[in-house]
Amino acid sequence: MVSTDPLIRDTDGAFILGCSKATFWRRVAEGIVPQPIRIGRTSRWRRSEIEAVVATAAAKRDAA
Repeated sequence: MVSTDPLIRDTDGAFILGCSKATFWRRVAEGIVPQPIRIGRTSRWRRSEIEAVVATAAAKRDAA
């Protein structure tokens, strides 16, 4: 089974959200960004989960 949803690093997630790594991790702690998938000592996120954070923020903006 091949996954078409790549796992990305915190650096990549921060880039997608347009913030620093520190702010990205703050958003994880606040529950805005989901908790990572831990593989050994690494933390990864599904790209679709980070894109969903952007979509949710856009939907909230458009509803206001």
